Amino acid sequence: MDFAGKDKATYVKETFNSIAPRYDLMNTLMSLGMDKGWRRLAVQKVGAMPGMHILDVCCGTGQLSLELGNAVGSEGNVTGLDFSQKMLEVAEKSLQQASNPAHIRFIQGNAMELPFSDNSFDGVTVGWGLRNLPDLRLGLKEMIRTVKPGGKVVSLDMAKPSLLGFKQAYWLYFEKLIPLMGKVWTRKASAYQYLHDSAREFPAQEELVRIFAECGLKDTCFTNLAGGVVAIVSGKKP
Repeated sequence: MDFAGKDKATYVKETFNSIAPRYDLMNTLMSLGMDKGWRRLAVQKVGAMPGMHILDVCCGTGQLSLELGNAVGSEGNVTGLDFSQKMLEVAEKSLQQASNPAHIRFIQGNAMELPFSDNSFDGVTVGWGLRNLPDLRLGLKEMIRTVKPGGKVVSLDMAKPSLLGFKQAYWLYFEKLIPLMGKVWTRKASAYQYLHDSAREFPAQEELVRIFAECGLKDTCFTNLAGGVVAIVSGKKP
């Protein structure tokens, strides 16, 4: 992938800063409105319950953090972390409109060096974020470090469908139509070309399960959504 002379972290930050205002709208359009249901499933997979403290890494505009907030209730806490200030500004606006915003906080930070102590959280989620990290394994190990023993690390991200015919149609849609939609709605076709390219390069769900296990998680598994276009991959800290 060509980052135009920039390292991946810088390129990704600039890309997401540039598309932040329309990011949620584009997610809904690209997923045909299914993204909200996917986030709810991720919340279930991490086992979010009232009173828990959950970390949402690469939280972006905070949509997954808000779903987590509904699950942990007023007795719990959600911390959303992202390195894109523009995305966090959108998250804060959404938070102000939430029914119970007091227990959710957003902070700017680096997923490669999480500013939290070991064993701080009851669970960790990352939605469409692992593929943007400069070092997937290092970022994953940071998430594992901060979760308590017995807690889960859950990733919701693009995956690789395998059904013949559907697979080819999906990649054609993603390669041709998504950048065009990005150009029309955000005037940033290159940003959505990056989303296609990063999804292409991201490990398939079966491989990501193996990486979760290699990094020290147990009971690793994946759940395909939308025919394998998206998958939830999870594992438990011993």
